[in-house]
Amino acid sequence: MGEPPDGQPCAGVFARAWAKAVAGTSYLPMTHAQLELLLQRLTDLLAEALRAEPLDLRVGHKVADELVAAHIVSAEALGRTVEVIQLRLVRDLDLVSDDIEDRMARLLGAVATGYARALRDRTLDEQESIRRAAMTARVEAEQALRASEARFRHQANHDPLTDLPNRTLFAERLAAAVDGSAGSGRRVGLCFLDLDRFKRVNDSFGHQIGDRALVAAAQRLRRAVEPHLVARLGGDAFVVLVERSTGTGDVVAVAEAALAALSEPVVVDGHDVTVTASVGIVERRVAGTSPDDLMRAAGSTLHWAKSAGGAGWALYDAERDGREQARQELSAAIPAGLERGEFFLDYQPLTSLHDGSLLGVEALVRWRHPRLGVLRPDKFIGLAEETGLIVQLGGWVLAEACREAVGWTSTSGQPPYVSVNLAVRQVRRPGLVQEVRSLLRRTGLPPNRLQLEITESTMMTTSEEPVRALRALADLGIRIAIDDFGTGYSNLAYLRDLPVTELKVAGEFVRGLRTPEALADERILASLVSLAHALDLTVTAEGVETGGQAERLRAIGCDAGQGWHFGRPASPDHILARIR
Repeated sequence: MGEPPDGQPCAGVFARAWAKAVAGTSYLPMTHAQLELLLQRLTDLLAEALRAEPLDLRVGHKVADELVAAHIVSAEALGRTVEVIQLRLVRDLDLVSDDIEDRMARLLGAVATGYARALRDRTLDEQESIRRAAMTARVEAEQALRASEARFRHQANHDPLTDLPNRTLFAERLAAAVDGSAGSGRRVGLCFLDLDRFKRVNDSFGHQIGDRALVAAAQRLRRAVEPHLVARLGGDAFVVLVERSTGTGDVVAVAEAALAALSEPVVVDGHDVTVTASVGIVERRVAGTSPDDLMRAAGSTLHWAKSAGGAGWALYDAERDGREQARQELSAAIPAGLERGEFFLDYQPLTSLHDGSLLGVEALVRWRHPRLGVLRPDKFIGLAEETGLIVQLGGWVLAEACREAVGWTSTSGQPPYVSVNLAVRQVRRPGLVQEVRSLLRRTGLPPNRLQLEITESTMMTTSEEPVRALRALADLGIRIAIDDFGTGYSNLAYLRDLPVTELKVAGEFVRGLRTPEALADERILASLVSLAHALDLTVTAEGVETGGQAERLRAIGCDAGQGWHFGRPASPDHILARIR
């Protein structure tokens, strides 16, 4: 085989022709000049292989590998490469030998074979790369999904402010603690905790500092009662779950640890924020109980702790809870009882101590309960006052008393007046004067036959509205009496300023008159009677049960008496019969 006179210029011409042939057949990540340099190097390899003895077909494989590596990977590019090499390589490089055609054919075969193999390997590698990338992407996506789900699950089950478990997670744990242990003899405990008067912190320092103080309190609680679950139920209410209690002492210890953790002031932005807490404790066997029962009991107990002044704990008492539930049920039944006509009035005489005549009667409400029988006022009046139902109930009593009293006429003398107690809420309620005026007009009862009894505490207010209302009622001719005088504030100034008609002296003073030695009570009563008469007020003594008490009251100048000695509360018909 002969040597070409000048290999380099011929190789360059061939490389340019080769580059031109394959330039548009594939996407090439290189410039045309770079392509020409690559193909010129491959041209030199091919030329060396054709000149070498023996023929090294591995050169064809290497050329094919480099073509594929350079992204010259289309079938058209392979076809043009074979065509250019076959037609121009020998001529442009002036390669001459007896077996040049055979050598060329074998080398081209090696290039084609190597090209197919390299293309196959490249495809397999790309597929493997894609598979691995897909697997990696799937793993990363699954990891991201799990992380996202965990984050969302955490957010759904934790309080955003304190990062404590929230009501949802607490309910799940409590249900698991109860349901998973039913019948096993295990016990469970709750500490229901509420910060005392925390609203004052927000009002004094602002909600931002209040929130930071709340976060600090939550962190202290969590550390103090570990490993027990602490959850924030909302606002400043927290609950601690003692899942495997061994007795009441365990849960009490948790409550005391929680209270101790909150006892030190929290410093927030230079402010000493002091908070205390009340804790309701319930601890019992899980058999026979439920999450709702536990939470209701803990809530009731928390209310007891707060009612006792706060900054302490109270332990659940089934008997007390039963009594309070019964009271709540009774309170809730008052409106329906009024609608069904279950309430009625009895009347107790107010009798003159001078001549024994009937001056008036006090209306006393009764409740004919369908299940509990007839209930006296001490069973439900307090409930009505607590819930505000006293306004509705008191309005009914006033209207019914006026309606019944208007029919009490006497053939001789003045008919008795009817005395009705007004609760604090009624006196302070706007529209009282108009309500009473309309009631008198509707029933036809003369104003001087209505007496309204109020307690001393009713007047202990900074508002002028109750005072104006009482003056307006007195201007109508209605009698105003102070009930249970002597047991409240005993502020004598309002006796001078208010249009009071009568003082009703509390039975505590009268009770002492049972014995001759009770000189202190007699002197107190004598002073009260003297004071009242100096203010042109009449005095009625309550709780008169014996003739001896009545005589001593008459001797000190008391005007009237009320009590069993003069008559027990009776029906309207009985009062009417007595009048006639």
